[in-house]
Amino acid sequence: MTDGETGRVFRLAYVPGVTPAKWVNVWTERMPDVPITLVAVPAAEVVGLLRDGGADAGFVRLPIDRDGLSVIPLYLETTVVVVPKDHAVTAAEEVTTADLTDDEVLHPLDDTIEWTDRPGLPAFTRPPTTANAVALVAAGTGLLLVPQSLARLHHHKDLTYRPVVDAPQSQIALAWPTDATTDLVEDFIGIVRGRTVNSSRGRTPATPAQKPAQRQAQKPAKNSSGRRAAPTGRKKKGHRPR
Repeated sequence: MTDGETGRVFRLAYVPGVTPAKWVNVWTERMPDVPITLVAVPAAEVVGLLRDGGADAGFVRLPIDRDGLSVIPLYLETTVVVVPKDHAVTAAEEVTTADLTDDEVLHPLDDTIEWTDRPGLPAFTRPPTTANAVALVAAGTGLLLVPQSLARLHHHKDLTYRPVVDAPQSQIALAWPTDATTDLVEDFIGIVRGRTVNSSRGRTPATPAQKPAQRQAQKPAKNSSGRRAAPTGRKKKGHRPR
């Protein structure tokens, strides 16, 4: 992020499967003078990018090494199994890991799901990326368990997916270097947490632009002689009727 009165830019990293558009749109409305730059980065590289100053904040997939980083967990993603459209599991709306016992399950090197006991049979290879693993599933070589957003991202016309109800879930979080918690980072945190522009916890206080107008409206209007009109509800002094 460059600093100064002009030339400021907020750099936001995001991992595959995350769609930052809704937060970017709010930023653009609230901070029109500070452009936001999106940095797409593989899940395995986002922590290094943040620590090296390549982005001001980033959407990451937990778990990550949190040393030197501040992290706000945001939401969990359903884990799904990606299969050919003619696979037996497509007969059900959802499956369990026990349903995959006899299938070879691919384990890409960039997998971010924490497994204590991986389902199915080990595949013959570990593909380097989730995209490579999806291609192998399309070729009829094994199945793949991934967060649902990645199944959508790497959609293939010959493949489909089903939720795996007892599988661990992947969690998306916002992370940034703790020592670089700038005002702009605080502004973006407020947007992600859903704070309104006038929120008392936001960095920018509510504008008092309407207060003078409100005070003016409260003053009694002048009559044609230039004197203040009597306030409403008060009786003018005068002679009492005899």
